Amino acid sequence: MCLIFLSLNSHPNYKFILAANRDEFYNRRTAAADYWSDFPHILGGRDLEANGTWLGMTKNGKISLLTNYRDPKHIDLQAPSRGRLVSDFLETDISADDYLRGIEKERKKYNGFNLLAGTVNELLYLSNHAEGTRKLQTGFFGLSNHLLDTAWPKVVRGKERLEPILGETNLEPDQLFEFLYDDQQAKDNQLPDTGIGIERERALSSMFIKTPIYGTRCSTVVLVDRLNHVLFAERVYDLKTFEFALKTFEFSIGE
Repeated sequence: MCLIFLSLNSHPNYKFILAANRDEFYNRRTAAADYWSDFPHILGGRDLEANGTWLGMTKNGKISLLTNYRDPKHIDLQAPSRGRLVSDFLETDISADDYLRGIEKERKKYNGFNLLAGTVNELLYLSNHAEGTRKLQTGFFGLSNHLLDTAWPKVVRGKERLEPILGETNLEPDQLFEFLYDDQQAKDNQLPDTGIGIERERALSSMFIKTPIYGTRCSTVVLVDRLNHVLFAERVYDLKTFEFALKTFEFSIGE
């Protein structure tokens, strides 16, 4: 993912709310969200080139997701896939604490990443551009391609627009999908300087990205209510027309 908004234990009906966009090159082979044939308890999309994922969860309530940390001057083309950080966690019974402790020891061998791993009740956050892990139990969080809650324009705009939606008692996935489909670019004086040039900074500043070769390929909404019923929905976009195909999954954790 390249843009994540999370509400944890802050809504009267939903203990876990996720709204996220995945940005990627259009030519990277990808499978849409589904239960994995080799790990049927895992639900998520899949990167067909490195066999990892950007977001996935299990029927037992484990969940993990990832964004890249934008650091173009220090890209190692031989580094291991960051998507495996998510899938490796979901494929095992290891706790998030133990898993991230191991990843932290080897974090420098990866290109820049932000990793969230845990359960729908509690997530841990780790970046290889910051020290230590951070426990997320309650609150409203935004994450793009810098550290958690860094005030990049898309994170600020998203939190401002999403907060009143989250104030509603009943939520519908379409509300959150329409919120994510926001292609307004930031003003130049608000843009970060990450070393990619002003034109690319501008193009990548919107919540929903549209460029000729790179952009938002899918959006994901996950709602988990107080009874542990999960609604997992994904929109996959046609990269020319931006029409979408919708897939929705529902299950109860632990059943």
